[in-house]
Amino acid sequence: MTTTLLAARFDQQDVVRAIATMTDEALDGLDFGVIAFDEQCLVRRYNAFESKLAGLSKDRVIGNHLFVVVAPCMNNFMVAQRFEDAQAASASLDVTLDYVFTLRMKPKPVRLRLLSDASLPLRYVLVQRPD
Repeated sequence: MTTTLLAARFDQQDVVRAIATMTDEALDGLDFGVIAFDEQCLVRRYNAFESKLAGLSKDRVIGNHLFVVVAPCMNNFMVAQRFEDAQAASASLDVTLDYVFTLRMKPKPVRLRLLSDASLPLRYVLVQRPD
């Protein structure tokens, strides 16, 4: 298990493949947030790191629309639209950007990594919070 955890870093070259094969327990051991969602934008996986820092339980998040219910602050051209464009083009996506979460909390600066691979069933938002 330690090898799997060390193999998944926020800035890792092909982190989407490593995360896609991880168990929920391994995802919970990561030091960054992981939100995985399907082509209908329904959240399918949500790790403990993100749950704790966002203050949203897995039960409240899993099965809900990421950009409408869970995180409407990401329903814009910088995040949601990039996933839509990649899906429409059957293209991969790997973009890292500085961002600010504003919903249900005071503004929190984060780094987001937007990941999708046309050969994988889920898409991912990784969330890295400054120390």
